[in-house]
Amino acid sequence: MLSTFLISLREGLEASLIVGILIAYLVKSGRRGAIPYVWVGTALAAAACLILGAFLSFTSTQLSPRGEEIFAGTTSIIAVGLVTWMVFWMKHSARSLRSGLQNRIDDALPLGRIALVGAAFFAVAREGLETALFIYTNFKTVSKDTAPSVGLVLGLITAISLGIALYKNSIKLNLGKFFSITGTAFLIIAAGVLSHGINEFQQFGALPGARAFIWNWQSANSVLSTILDGTIGISTSLTWLQFIVWAGFLFVTLTQYLKPVKQTKREFATK
Repeated sequence: MLSTFLISLREGLEASLIVGILIAYLVKSGRRGAIPYVWVGTALAAAACLILGAFLSFTSTQLSPRGEEIFAGTTSIIAVGLVTWMVFWMKHSARSLRSGLQNRIDDALPLGRIALVGAAFFAVAREGLETALFIYTNFKTVSKDTAPSVGLVLGLITAISLGIALYKNSIKLNLGKFFSITGTAFLIIAAGVLSHGINEFQQFGALPGARAFIWNWQSANSVLSTILDGTIGISTSLTWLQFIVWAGFLFVTLTQYLKPVKQTKREFATK
C-alpha cells in the first residue's frame, strides 16, 4: 500500500502541477478560451494511461506461466529504467519546467486547437505512461490483497487535492524537498521492482541462482511480508543474485541522486 501510495502521490502531483502551470499561463496571458483544449489533452493522456494498464494486465493473463515470467521480468526492468531516468531528469530539470511548458503553449497556439491538445497530451502523458508501467510492475511485487489498490486511490486523491490547493495558493509546499524525498523513495521502490524482475528471469532459467537464497522465510506471517513489500519492495524470499542487484542499484543511484546540485533549484508552483 505504501509503495503504490507514494508512486501515485508523486506522479499525480507532477501531472497536477503541469496542468496547473498550463492553465495559469493561459489565464495570465488572456487566453482563457484555450483552456478547454488543455483539459481535452489531459483527458486523452489519462485515457492512454488506462489503456496501457489494461493492455499490460490483459497480456499477462493470456500468456503461459513461462511467458508470463518473461513478460513480468522484462516490464519490470523497463519500468525501473524509465522511472530512474525520470527521477534524475526531474532533479536537474525542475528549474526550467515552467518556462519549458510555457514555450510549448506559445508554439502550439498559432498552430490551432489540435496542436494545443497535443501539447497538453504529451506534457501529461509522459508522467502518466511511466506511472502506469511502474504501478503495474509494482503490483507484481506487493501482496495480492486490496491494499495496493487502496494506496493507489488514496495517492491520486491526495495528489489532486494538493495540486488544486497549490494552484489556488491556499497552501505552501516546499516542492524541492518533496520531490527530493519522494525521489529517494522511488529509487528504493525501483530497486525492489528490479529485484523482482531478476527473480522472474531466474525462475525462467535465464539467470542462475534460483535456489541460492540469502533468506527464505517460507513461514513468515503476512504482516512481515506486507511490511517488506510495501517499504523496500522485496519479499520474504530473496536469492543472492537478487540481493546483489538490489544493493548495487541502490548504492549507485542513491550515491548519485543525493549529491547536491551545483546550483540551488528554485521551487516551481502553479501561480
